Amino acid sequence: MDRYWLLTWTTYGSWLPGDRRGFVGKRRDETGQPIIHNEPGTPCDGDLPPLERAMRAGMRGEPIRLTMEQATSLLDQFRETAEYRQWKLLGTAVMANHIHLVVGVRGDPEPEQILHSFKSYASRSLNRKWARPINGTWWTESGSKRKLPHSQAVKNALRYLRDQMHPLLIWIDESFAEVEARGGRVCPRK
Repeated sequence: MDRYWLLTWTTYGSWLPGDRRGFVGKRRDETGQPIIHNEPGTPCDGDLPPLERAMRAGMRGEPIRLTMEQATSLLDQFRETAEYRQWKLLGTAVMANHIHLVVGVRGDPEPEQILHSFKSYASRSLNRKWARPINGTWWTESGSKRKLPHSQAVKNALRYLRDQMHPLLIWIDESFAEVEARGGRVCPRK
C-alpha cells in the first residue's frame, strides 16, 4: 500500500458542529477566515451553543444512533468495500454515533473519494436491511480524512481505534499483533 488514512464520520444529527464535546468542522476564525481544526494532536473546536442550535434547527429528522446488529453489518460491508477496491482495511471502530477506519490504498486517490466509497456502500447495506432514515441519509456530510505518513502514525491510529470509549464494535487486523496485545482483537465489544 502506498498511502494510509484515518477516516472518521458521524451519524446524521448525532454530533453537530458547536457540540460541547468538541467537533471537527469548517467554521470561521475571529477575522472571518475559514478554518478547520483536524490535525492530530491539536485541539478541536467545541462548545459553541448558537452554532449547535442553528444546526439542530435545520435537521430533517431525528439523530441516527447505530445498533450492535448494524455495527456488525457495517464491518462486513467495510471489509467487502476494501476488498473490491483493492484497499487494505487495517482497523474499524463503530460507535453508536460515529465511525473510524484505518485503511491503506494504492497510489494516491483523493481521500474524499475513499471516504465516499465507504460511506455510500455502507448506506446501501444498511438500507437493504433497515428502512432508509426519514431524513434520507445515515451520515453527516463528508468527514475527517487524516493522512498517516509513516508506520508509527498507522500504529498510533490503530491504538486510537482500540481505545475508543463505548464502542459497539472494534476490529483490528491480526497483522498488528503489537496493537492487539494491549487491547485484543475484539468483535464485538461492549
